[in-house]
Amino acid sequence: MTLEDALNACGLIAILRGIAPAETVGVGQALFDAGIRIVEVPLNSPDPFTSIAALQKALGDRMVVGAGTVLSVQDVNMLAEHGGRISVSPNANATVIKRARDLGIEPLPGVFTPTEAFAAIEAGTRHLKLFPAEVSSPAAIKAWKAVLPAHIHIHAVGGINASNMAEWLACGVTGFGIGSNLYKPGKAIADISKTAREFVSAYKTARGH
Repeated sequence: MTLEDALNACGLIAILRGIAPAETVGVGQALFDAGIRIVEVPLNSPDPFTSIAALQKALGDRMVVGAGTVLSVQDVNMLAEHGGRISVSPNANATVIKRARDLGIEPLPGVFTPTEAFAAIEAGTRHLKLFPAEVSSPAAIKAWKAVLPAHIHIHAVGGINASNMAEWLACGVTGFGIGSNLYKPGKAIADISKTAREFVSAYKTARGH
């Protein structure tokens, strides 16, 4: 499954910040069953590359698995060694973007201004992470979309919930990263599953599906 295939199925990226390796496969399966097809393990989680490798082995043929909070070329190299396929960052580091592309990993750099967006695109990305979205606006993205290349996808991360997805999508956002509203360490699998299904339902409703 490519990132594009996964986004076409469901434009939600589950951010599993703080997850421990022992619970990753169970959480990943619950997310898959709920309809989510993209998962990132932030690198400030416990033993993140072990979690990424476990998710990739168990679910990598059906989900896109990668890392978040990727800040260095060394992080990208480690991600490639453990089978990760997306490299999500809070910032837009051209060297990190280029290294990911060189290794066949899809970069999702974090941007907040048009200047940062165009610099990231020049470095080789096709996907932009608007972060933190809660202090931007759908109106800003509508303005961005008027000048960004048509093939560029924007993913809003931060402050996303069922009530505001439709407005973001209407302005041209492709999808959303969902973090603490979906997963927190210690949250029961049943509760994660319930929340994930609610987010997927809200996303499909917002998309008009």
